Amino acid sequence: MMNREKDEEKGAQTSSINNNRRKKGGWTAVKYILANETFEKLASMSLVTNITVYLRTKYNMDGILLVNVVNLWSGSCNFLTFPGALLSDAYLGRFCTLLLGTLVSMLGMGAMTLGAGVQKLRPLACKAGSNCMAATSWQLAVLFIALLLLAMGAGCIRPCNIAFGADQFDPRTEKGRALLARFYNWWYFSFTISLLVALTTVVYIQTNISWTIGFAIPTACFALSSIIFLIGCPTYIYKKPQGSIFIDMLKVTIAAYRKRNLTLLDQMSNQSFYDPPIIIEDDDDDQLLNVPKLSRSNRLNFLDKACLINQCAQEVDEGGMAKNNWTLCSVQQVEQLKSLIGILPVWLTGILCFVSMDQQNTFGILQAIQMNRKLGSRFLIPPAWIGFAGMAALSLWILSYERLILPVARKVMKKGDVRLSVKARIKIGIIMSILCMSVAAIVESKRRNTAIRNNSFVSSIHVGCLAPQLILSGLTEAFAAVTIMEFFTTQMPESMRSIAGSIFFISLSMASYLATLIVNIIYRATRRNDGYAWLGGHDLNKNHLDYFYAIIACIGVLNFFYFSFFASKFVFVDNSAKTNNEGACSSTNIHTRLE
Repeated sequence: MMNREKDEEKGAQTSSINNNRRKKGGWTAVKYILANETFEKLASMSLVTNITVYLRTKYNMDGILLVNVVNLWSGSCNFLTFPGALLSDAYLGRFCTLLLGTLVSMLGMGAMTLGAGVQKLRPLACKAGSNCMAATSWQLAVLFIALLLLAMGAGCIRPCNIAFGADQFDPRTEKGRALLARFYNWWYFSFTISLLVALTTVVYIQTNISWTIGFAIPTACFALSSIIFLIGCPTYIYKKPQGSIFIDMLKVTIAAYRKRNLTLLDQMSNQSFYDPPIIIEDDDDDQLLNVPKLSRSNRLNFLDKACLINQCAQEVDEGGMAKNNWTLCSVQQVEQLKSLIGILPVWLTGILCFVSMDQQNTFGILQAIQMNRKLGSRFLIPPAWIGFAGMAALSLWILSYERLILPVARKVMKKGDVRLSVKARIKIGIIMSILCMSVAAIVESKRRNTAIRNNSFVSSIHVGCLAPQLILSGLTEAFAAVTIMEFFTTQMPESMRSIAGSIFFISLSMASYLATLIVNIIYRATRRNDGYAWLGGHDLNKNHLDYFYAIIACIGVLNFFYFSFFASKFVFVDNSAKTNNEGACSSTNIHTRLE
């Protein structure tokens, strides 16, 4: 009787523990994550969309320095997602990395607020078109430290925010997958709302009322997001760091180089490859789970030397595991590196295409500053508001494509799948980028000629004339950026889906760095002794920005031919090739493959 009561008591305790575990995650946790994400995005996007205007009006930066600072900062925010992902996956985990990024971003935004509020931290203001006092070295040091902190914070937040939300659902169940799909929809909804509020309310306050108040609001948003994020701590599911795939890829590269003198025989040979089962710890019930693996493919075979077992006794222990992971890697690690290499040609296409999108956040806003921005008799349109045209084009195209064009096409063609192929969408995106820069060159030529004719710093042409190039930029993002992100996600194995986001952000950063390089090359190549250059200076009327746009359009034409005749061949990768791993050193632990 006593034993039965003890068993019942123990069973009740176990049931209570399991119930507590079940309460974690799901929408109970996601509501805190979405609230944190909303306030964080509102804070960061209010600076991203208006940084060009702030540096132009408050730090008196001219064209070259301004474009360099904005492009390098924007590129660094995206590039630092790479070390941020490494930090999260290998050491801290997503929760700690997100919290660290939010706190660091709050410090950076606080420093920006301090710079806007204290006059000594900025150069004296100047009138449009006049000689302006440049910022001193220590003033720029304070500014750059603030921007660096913001970039470091973004590098921690961007690769982890969606992934941490996805951790709260169980994708192994049908209900979990359905809830996960709803989470993505709500995440994009919160992102859109944050962007709209940042572009309208916060940007208007910064431009027309006070930069200090306009920066204090994002600082408060970062603080509020940190508090909300910490309140939700008891409800989160915390995934333990499993190690970084990027480190595994480095191991494969080194191991393949060390074994470069070995010879690989044909696919049906009796050579042995290291292919152990993947076992991870389930965070909910501390059980060990087998995870499906990738099969060895018949491409980039020189990398297979990294998983080739040459001397079994020296490379594999009694349990069938590798003694040194830097000299013997698994088939899974090798195939992950192959998957990454397989998308690089399309990745380069994306970089060249994104360069045209990058110009609207810098030179596009500089154009708006020197155009007629009146709406009615009194209201003056903030320059950063021009971003609405691109957002509207992107949103309206996706909505019309999904809700109108596809249903009509299915009825007319009587087919289930009538979507444009990945190749077709990327090609259309490249064409849109070419048209975007071509139209921008024409508009800038007319804006400049009108201002020179009237001997005025501000052209009489209305800022609304920038709408066509901005709409084309939005369509470039809709066709090229969205599709390339989809390509990264679908072409890479499921175990690397989280890496796809980091690779996409790195492509955006490379586009920013490439744009900076092109700008500086053109400036140095066209600069004359009298100070004239196609780019540079405080007044666009003294430059030839239209020539620069034309050069970017020509790069787009080259990118179109590069993708059509080379990169498009890598859009679909056959990863189904399988080999027989039976060999002289075979054992269950080495060669078992989960179906």
